[in-house]
Amino acid sequence: MSYVDQVYENVVKKNPAEPEFHQAVKEVLDSLRPVIEANEEKYRREALLERLVEPDRQFKFRVPWVDDQGQVQVNTGYRVQFNNSIGPYKGGLRLHPSVNLGIIKFLGFEQIFKNSLTGLPIGGGKGGSDFDPKGKSDREVMAFCQSFMTELCKYIGADTDVPAGDIGTGAREIGYMFGQYKKIKSVYEGVLTGKGLSYGGSLARTEATGYGLLYLTQEMLKCNGHDMAGKTVAISGSGNVAIYAAQKAQQMGAKVVTCSDSNGWVYDSEGIDIDALKEIKEVKRARLTEYKNYRPNSEYHEGRGVWTVKCDIALPCATQNELFIEDAKALVANGCLAVAEGANMPTTMDATEYLQKNGVLFAPGKAANAGGVATSALEMSQNSERLSWTFEEVDSKLKGIMVNIFHNLDDAAKRYGKEGDYVAGANIAGFEKVAEAMLAQGVC
Repeated sequence: MSYVDQVYENVVKKNPAEPEFHQAVKEVLDSLRPVIEANEEKYRREALLERLVEPDRQFKFRVPWVDDQGQVQVNTGYRVQFNNSIGPYKGGLRLHPSVNLGIIKFLGFEQIFKNSLTGLPIGGGKGGSDFDPKGKSDREVMAFCQSFMTELCKYIGADTDVPAGDIGTGAREIGYMFGQYKKIKSVYEGVLTGKGLSYGGSLARTEATGYGLLYLTQEMLKCNGHDMAGKTVAISGSGNVAIYAAQKAQQMGAKVVTCSDSNGWVYDSEGIDIDALKEIKEVKRARLTEYKNYRPNSEYHEGRGVWTVKCDIALPCATQNELFIEDAKALVANGCLAVAEGANMPTTMDATEYLQKNGVLFAPGKAANAGGVATSALEMSQNSERLSWTFEEVDSKLKGIMVNIFHNLDDAAKRYGKEGDYVAGANIAGFEKVAEAMLAQGVC
């Protein structure tokens, strides 16, 4: 049995009932085969892959809090510190009912390679809870966040592990968590990113993941003889990433015609109204059913369906495994030119393979989604220097990072005879830096 297959088999055996983690590991290891086979004796001796797929440590803890009716509620909190060979652990905190250890591990594993691709000194980690902030009052969210941080603060720090936002964790939640950390630890440090501008946050952080997605997508198109201007774009999601991806796409001259939430999706043939979307989602925290009040000619549909719309570019920006094989077939049939992942692993493996085999340019999330964590690392730098950069400075650095990511993964794919396979290129480019650091630091 090959080293890759042996390691994957052991991952499944040791981590049962964690399909998302299995999927993430398989996708990475499969695309690393040519690298592993070229160094198999050395990597086996050093147990490099075994160390790579096993988290440094993982924490699971109780989060008790009191709701507005005086009832005590109990949630489960998680933090997985996966690999810090190139820098302190870095990765978001997801607050969503679907959160479990397997999902946090898949996200943390992906984060190793995503963070490596940025070129910045940050390792891979992830955390969160099965708490759902939707429908909760500000006081209830504060009560949960304070209880969550009371336990989490034992394991994090500016030079140890720096969490950030993710699904369900926005500026409000980060603020409550930061306040509690500061109170307990009696230290003011850049322990969280995504903070408010008044207390150490970075300009352009809100826009970063969505903008970064478009910077990489534009570079991928340009290097393949295309341009974003004049293209029709389908986007899933209506959170932070989707909103600012849509905004940047339209700034680049494209027309974004869809968005979605967990209940349904919107089709607007005239182009999504970004101001309306921001008011519905960021101000009112409401459902997309309200979009028709702003744009009467738009269509609202219950359930799934974003990928049935004819488009040139598809940007899945909602959550993992949201673009299935039948969606990939619909995109190809409708002449889709490129798919770039704005979320973490939103495309199933069979859908990814189908898109690639049918000539669709495909940028994986660990590359295309890296703008958020890259700007979080820039926020860490500003905190360390006690400085605040302008929006233009941060945005310029972000664009440079995303353009470099594309060229690094493109070069890696070409070096191993996989030209145009940007999934393999991203995994290889991310892996090489981490592997070199792990081997240099000995068995630890």
